[in-house]
Amino acid sequence: MPMKKKRARPRTRKAPRTRAARRWPPAAERAPDIFRRLSAEYPDAHCALDHVNPYELLAATILSAQCTDKRVNMVTPALFAKYPDARTLAAANPATLEEMIRSTGFFRNKTKSLLGMATAVTELHNGAVPDSMAALVALPGVGRKTANVVLGNAFRRDEGVVVDTHVGRLSRRLALTGESDPVKIEQDLMAIFPRPQWTVLAHLLISHGRAVCDSRRPQCDRCTVQSLCPSSTNKL
Repeated sequence: MPMKKKRARPRTRKAPRTRAARRWPPAAERAPDIFRRLSAEYPDAHCALDHVNPYELLAATILSAQCTDKRVNMVTPALFAKYPDARTLAAANPATLEEMIRSTGFFRNKTKSLLGMATAVTELHNGAVPDSMAALVALPGVGRKTANVVLGNAFRRDEGVVVDTHVGRLSRRLALTGESDPVKIEQDLMAIFPRPQWTVLAHLLISHGRAVCDSRRPQCDRCTVQSLCPSSTNKL
């Protein structure tokens, strides 16, 4: 009689396996205090990309890939003065647009993304940036990260957590995740922080990453969450 094969058990996500992480309370237990402390430290944390409407934020976010927000903010005033909406941007001369955004880097690819996005918004959405994740990620040059930026900051809708280099680095250092893939990091953060905190959480982590938790030399001696951080160099 043939032996029955055992059913494979469903695979589950593993928690961070560093020695430090195993000695600390689970991420879900530390998360509320981490959020509280960072909120007190950075009460004005907000989107650093200058914008006045969803179209401007979407275009600025596309430009911010591999570029600092400061540099993008130097480019967008002239850009939005010349192309104040998706319709005018869709009709832009590619060579002219390339020259205007050259300093943000990867300007040829970004020009294609901006023109593709603007054309799709004009033709499919009557010139208005859509306010749903599905519609946003269907636009040329728009991924989940960009869509999260627009939804959370232009439409005040918490659909996910923006995971940039700062958010990824701090999430791992704080043992909020053991992942390196941005999508998996986002899933872990969404599981331990309540939905109303998702948008501001990214701003808090980015602010802390820029001010204190540097990639090469984190200033643990002046970190407001160091007593909750398994990676802290100042063990309490």
